[in-house]
Amino acid sequence: MANNMKIRAQLKDGSVEIKVLMSHPMETGRRKNDRGETEPAHFIQLVSATLNGKTVLEAQWGTGISKNPYLTFRLKAAKVGDIVKISWVDNKGATESIETAIVAG
Repeated sequence: MANNMKIRAQLKDGSVEIKVLMSHPMETGRRKNDRGETEPAHFIQLVSATLNGKTVLEAQWGTGISKNPYLTFRLKAAKVGDIVKISWVDNKGATESIETAIVAG
């Protein structure tokens, strides 16, 4: 997959708000196509976030997450200029990652 992720990390009110939009089909493996065939499962399994190379979030996802998932979370121990990186791995072995520097909000 091409890098179709968008990220924003802003320092607001003493904490950093991180917003990530991930383009992914998130197929459950239960939906049928127009020919009545079941679409194979294809979903993000693991999402991780790092701050300056140190893991700050790790989440295991499944088929209950919607297409093109949106993730938002906050960090307290971060400052302007720090690097936030978000990565994911799906059930077919595909990976994607994006990083950005924290900006003042």
